[in-house]
Amino acid sequence: MRIIFLDTETTGNSDNDRLVQLAVKERFVDEPLVNALYKPPVAISIESMAIHHITEKMVLKKPAFIDSPEYAGLKDLLEHEETITVAHNAAFDLAMLAREGIVPSRNICTYKVVYALDPNDQLPNYRLQYLRYLLDLDVEAEAHDAWGDVLVLEALFERLMQKMKERHGTEESALEAMLSVSARPLLFTTIRFGKYNGKRLEEVVKIDRKYLGWLLSEKEKTPEIEMDWIYTLKHYLAGA
Repeated sequence: MRIIFLDTETTGNSDNDRLVQLAVKERFVDEPLVNALYKPPVAISIESMAIHHITEKMVLKKPAFIDSPEYAGLKDLLEHEETITVAHNAAFDLAMLAREGIVPSRNICTYKVVYALDPNDQLPNYRLQYLRYLLDLDVEAEAHDAWGDVLVLEALFERLMQKMKERHGTEESALEAMLSVSARPLLFTTIRFGKYNGKRLEEVVKIDRKYLGWLLSEKEKTPEIEMDWIYTLKHYLAGA
């Protein structure tokens, strides 16, 4: 079994956006399997440039990901039944890979694992860099760079593994629990953005059902990325 950590930087987060940087690292191996820029088939949004600082000029002479020398080997690795791919908010990265023709066989989403370890929804933020500093992860890495995020991701995974082993006894059992958690849709209890930031969904549905209906329609525009929010909103709207 091989555990592979992965992160993407992209042109944006809409239904036609694509990856511009990919970093891939195997557990316990220092050197990257992949850390490269690619020329996407769509323009990089200014909003995305402001986050990851990858410009059109930087990728102008880069190959498309599907034409890169590492594509075939990476596809074989990630789609192999003995490979576990780890990502934070994995739905986003997996959607970007799927647009490139790669569908990893087994996946762990560290976002979902953290959420499962916080059943009362006490953490104000589940973003990777927030967790990096909250948990005082000992890693030197640049934020919003795919390779830097992979290094933080690996450190987070090892911390979560410790917690899961305390619950499940062995690393094998902990991995199976992580895979199980990651395969299920999340049921969010709190909105952490927009006009109701910090409000419980059970409260919001009572006072502004129309807003949740609008939010559902927005999330349904990118279903492969927003599956957890779609599941959550349908749950609360159906029960209201």
